[in-house]
Amino acid sequence: MTKVFIDGREGTTGLKIYERLGARKDIEILAISDEHRKEPAARQEYINKSDITFLCLPDESAKESVGLCQNAGTVIIDASTAHRTCPGWAYGFPELSQVHRNKIKDGKRIAVPGCHASGFISLAYPLVSENILPADYPLVCYSLTGYSGGGKKMIAEYESSDRSGLLDSPRQYGISQNHKHLKEMQHICGLSRAPIFSPIVADYPQGMEVSLPLYRDMLTGVDSARRLYEFFREYYRDQKMIEVLPYAGEGVLDRSFIASNMYSGDNRMYILIAGNDERILLCSLFDNLGKGASGAAVQCMNISLGMDEAYSLV
Repeated sequence: MTKVFIDGREGTTGLKIYERLGARKDIEILAISDEHRKEPAARQEYINKSDITFLCLPDESAKESVGLCQNAGTVIIDASTAHRTCPGWAYGFPELSQVHRNKIKDGKRIAVPGCHASGFISLAYPLVSENILPADYPLVCYSLTGYSGGGKKMIAEYESSDRSGLLDSPRQYGISQNHKHLKEMQHICGLSRAPIFSPIVADYPQGMEVSLPLYRDMLTGVDSARRLYEFFREYYRDQKMIEVLPYAGEGVLDRSFIASNMYSGDNRMYILIAGNDERILLCSLFDNLGKGASGAAVQCMNISLGMDEAYSLV
């Protein structure tokens, strides 16, 4: 029986992890009382007697929790931004390469990717690593997400009966071009310049659509959009948690419309290649609370435990 502690279980990601693990017979969830959940000494006790600790906390609190761990056998899986580019931490996206998968399997410190970053990296990393996309390409990325990604405060704001009418419209944010996922997006993909990144939150609960448009003549070894589709289909071949959709969404999309919530409630990620032979559109579609957060965290736990990575997820 694997002992699991969720530090920050009351947040959106923590609640989802608890929900996903609650029905599993191989997991014992160590539950700290509400009155002690913010006390360092109590948290330290639970962290050190766990086999796996999930951190679903603000960055500074996550760093504090890591410092509380004195048990060399405890695996920490951090869902915050705090450790995603830190040396010694495995980046929790096993589909990127066998190296990434091995680090998750063998490591004691695992950083769960950010939701927007997951979509961007799923598209950009393979191209850069295979020398198709130059590291200095001036990338522009749009990411449309449901409001649940903003946590309890944003959920309450959107679901309030007397909410502002401005919430009826999609809202772009991160307009200073300093979004917290940018560092991760650039670092993991090995880009020499940060992309221009425009995240947008809209009036629906869950689902994410990350778009990356590219000029074909600025790529190496790719002569058409279909050729790029074939590249991604081969790159993610046999992956359980990522599927490359039919070219241009044939038989999948509704009249060529891409709905950002089409995979809400799903723990997998779906890659779509469309556009034309001059301008190619790459899209990553997934649930911001699934492969974009708690689903990815549980996948990393399964790999760390030597289990089927998709167990309890598909």
